[in-house]
Amino acid sequence: MNPIPKVAAIHDLSGFGRSSLTVVIPILSAMGVQVCPLPTAVLSTHSGISDYKFFDLTEGMRSFVEHWKTLDIKFNAIYSGFLGSSEQIDIVKDMITSFNNKNQLIVIDPVLGDDGKLYGPFEVDMVDQMRSLISYADIITPNLTEAALLLNKTYHTDVTEKEVKEWAYELSEKGPKTVIITSVPDIKNRKITSVIAYNKSDQRYWKVSCDYLPAVYPGTGDAFTSVIVGALLQGDSLPIALDRAVDFVSMGVRSTFGYSEYNNMEGFLLEKVLGCLSSSAHRWSYELLE
Repeated sequence: MNPIPKVAAIHDLSGFGRSSLTVVIPILSAMGVQVCPLPTAVLSTHSGISDYKFFDLTEGMRSFVEHWKTLDIKFNAIYSGFLGSSEQIDIVKDMITSFNNKNQLIVIDPVLGDDGKLYGPFEVDMVDQMRSLISYADIITPNLTEAALLLNKTYHTDVTEKEVKEWAYELSEKGPKTVIITSVPDIKNRKITSVIAYNKSDQRYWKVSCDYLPAVYPGTGDAFTSVIVGALLQGDSLPIALDRAVDFVSMGVRSTFGYSEYNNMEGFLLEKVLGCLSSSAHRWSYELLE
């Protein structure tokens, strides 16, 4: 038995800018998890930087998966992020079906858009494809925009806590056991942002909040979901995993925000806070919602 859990991480790889696999691998490694990357594409930079070069790896993905099947690898988790096409979504479905084993965790970050808009590479049909993929998941981690897209709802920033809870419940009815919605604004206090989660098995809602800082860093969603995966594989409960993920991203953003001349497109200063993932001391701040 291998004492180190394995995660198949299905994400893109950007040569510059902390996002996707360049965030996923160090975070999960720091949490004692072996990352087996299945790259969906190689980019010169992440897609938030103009004129990036993009190399599609769809055919390579199929070859990877077929080789892995011959090795009879046992993954403790399968974790997907950016997927560039409906064909790649089919490959992920095949991965989940082919490598299924007892107690395996399936985590899907349905990367589609932010701030009410689809990301540049995607067309509307990608939303339909992602709706079919999330039915395979144990856990999904959409931001507020992606939750709205998956439910065909109208995105708006004055969304209430009650409404987000309803969205989380509706998404869970599409298959996932746990729905975690990120980037939820607080309509009573715009200096606060929250994560709200619904766990179908016990029908409980959880909320973790943090201070909002007026800065955008690519890769924060990748970092958040990676900590969730690592924490759950370490045996943490859902609310503690949420707390650890919010706290880590918040620390990363704060460690970066003070550098006035720093280029935010490089992502937050991950290297300054990686060590915090091994810390056992913590003041938990999660809330159980009624």
